[in-house]
Amino acid sequence: IAAAVIALVFVRFPFLTMPIAFAAWYMSMDLVPLILRREDFSWDDRKLVSVIVGLAMIVVSYIGDRRTKQDFSFWGYLFGMIAFWGGLSLLDSGSELNKFLYCMLNVLLMLLSVWLSRKVFMVFGALGVFGYLGYLSYHVFEDSMLFPFALSLLGILLIVCAVMYQKNEKRIESFFDRTIPGPLKRFRPMSRV
Repeated sequence: IAAAVIALVFVRFPFLTMPIAFAAWYMSMDLVPLILRREDFSWDDRKLVSVIVGLAMIVVSYIGDRRTKQDFSFWGYLFGMIAFWGGLSLLDSGSELNKFLYCMLNVLLMLLSVWLSRKVFMVFGALGVFGYLGYLSYHVFEDSMLFPFALSLLGILLIVCAVMYQKNEKRIESFFDRTIPGPLKRFRPMSRV
């Protein structure tokens, strides 16, 4: 991390943020138990740490994204989303309400993708929403001959949604830009404004 930060100071090359983001994410898994001086660090604890570290990486990437025109934030967003979404998806939700809230959070990630013009949020958000829909279809159609058809329908729906978004991406973003109130526009990253 230190070598990449020093290199980044002298050479403004966005790819140098990749080893920083990757190593920071990986280091957090080993550093937190050392800081807390706990040897009995369970997988549930690691998932929670992953969610917190991922969210912190996303926030830091957003702050960096707002300050530069070059794309120094891509790798921070990517590894932040891997940590945040992966940890969140692996946590035991317990109730149907929590599972629904997880789905709504993924819908929010998809909207955030349009706001930030970052496809990484759309990919993870879509995976989460369709994972939730797959969970519902498995429970609704459990032990049913209709289950394979429901699963196939979800797959086709995913493909159709992706194609429709890809075809209309510019129109969706311009509609989004027109409907955002003026004071909120200043919170978009510099390169997206």
